Amino acid sequence: MISTLPELVDAAAGTFGERVFLRIGDTTRTYAETREATATMAGALAAQGCRPGDRIAALLSNRIELVDLVLGCAWLGAVVVPLNTALRGRSLRQVLHEAQAQFLYAETELAGLAVEAGHRGPVWTVGGADVPAPGTTTPLPPAPVRPEDTAAVLFTSGTTGTSRGVRCPQGQFVHWGRNVADALRLTADDTLHTALPLFHTNALNTLAQAMTVGASCTVEARFSASRYWSRVADSGATVVHLLGAMAPMLLAQPPGLYDRAHRVRCGLSPATPAPAWEAFRERFGVTLVDGFGSTETNLVLGSTPEEYRPGYMGTLREGFSARVVDEDLAPIADGTPGELLVRSHRLNAFSTGYLGEPALPSDSWRRTGDRVIREPDGWYRFVDRIKDVIRRRGENISSGEVESVVRSHPAVAEAAAFPVPSELAEDEVMVAVVVRAGGALDPADLARHCARELPAFAVPRYVETVAELPLTETGKIRKAVLRERGVTAGTWDRVGGHPR
Repeated sequence: MISTLPELVDAAAGTFGERVFLRIGDTTRTYAETREATATMAGALAAQGCRPGDRIAALLSNRIELVDLVLGCAWLGAVVVPLNTALRGRSLRQVLHEAQAQFLYAETELAGLAVEAGHRGPVWTVGGADVPAPGTTTPLPPAPVRPEDTAAVLFTSGTTGTSRGVRCPQGQFVHWGRNVADALRLTADDTLHTALPLFHTNALNTLAQAMTVGASCTVEARFSASRYWSRVADSGATVVHLLGAMAPMLLAQPPGLYDRAHRVRCGLSPATPAPAWEAFRERFGVTLVDGFGSTETNLVLGSTPEEYRPGYMGTLREGFSARVVDEDLAPIADGTPGELLVRSHRLNAFSTGYLGEPALPSDSWRRTGDRVIREPDGWYRFVDRIKDVIRRRGENISSGEVESVVRSHPAVAEAAAFPVPSELAEDEVMVAVVVRAGGALDPADLARHCARELPAFAVPRYVETVAELPLTETGKIRKAVLRERGVTAGTWDRVGGHPR
């Protein structure tokens, strides 16, 4: 039974050989060529001094070098740490400090930012003379890695604090591939398409799904709503990978020639709003498949192209358990909102925990921080996030991190960050700000300040100055009051640049 990424790469090459595995940028790779590139990349990494267990941080966009690095690290037994290329300032400093990577592989313009942010080890830049690359050394045999060994550290925003590094074992990627391939009913005749970033688990696991069944996979540089269907049609894709926020964005585009001039039969699109689900199928002829999974877990809940319910995450998938609990973690009745807990009965299908913390047992219950409802017939519906996390354009944003940056502005005394509804789906970021006594705040200047210290997706869109923040008796900010009030006539809008 295949249980590690090297085994998956090797088995796929042996079975599917000359089939096309990957198209990314100007590169097309067969399964056999992928195994060769993976083995020689491992050799190139070793020649640069990388050893099993070493961490290699990456600041790379969707390009073949990142795929080679991910697979080459797994083959060697090293740990890849793909970082969000939008990180800047303190956000980048924080993840680099937590990652403690011995090496960095980056695009030239990002390498300098990483060094400024604190990376102290060797730096390889794309196109550099000493960059490790397939074909530059003798291929290595796969290292004797185990399913529980860490293959990657993926950073995800916490619900109350800063980003945390999740230790993802070799076996977790293999299980992701099997679970999603089964949910989407993938076969070797399929061509998968993703425009999601390869530093997130969603896109990374698209590669594992393809290798599981022998499908082809096309990875775009980035998502473009205006060009999406033409790119999908050009790729010959039969299955697409989206996030729920993308469905309304695509529906908001004017009708186009490619709306149905494609071969797509279904798409994985977690958290798609129910109205968008119906409209998406009617306009584009694509059935969307929902589900629940996270960087820390796997596809625990999900629907299929045959069994779905718009607005619902799905039902429990084989090999997992789930329960809905109250604040004391006691199970509650169906139809009642509570926190979702999940558990795997498949060894190494979940992460082993966070950097700096002891390894978690593979079959331990995991808290998700999501409030859901389980219907009596076993279908799960997402209600909201329990903690202070804002979800925008498919990214989880820590309100605490946004508040920390806003408070560092010299004119700000206090701040609260919270979500408000977006015109598309998910959230927009809004901050309520108390100005320092005798001071004055220019919202545009605050936005520029945030842009220097936060990823673009986390920069607040809305800013409102208030005399004081609503507090509880114990001094905690009552964000429910702020969310309920939302955007007002006096709110500054970064998109419009003026009060609404």
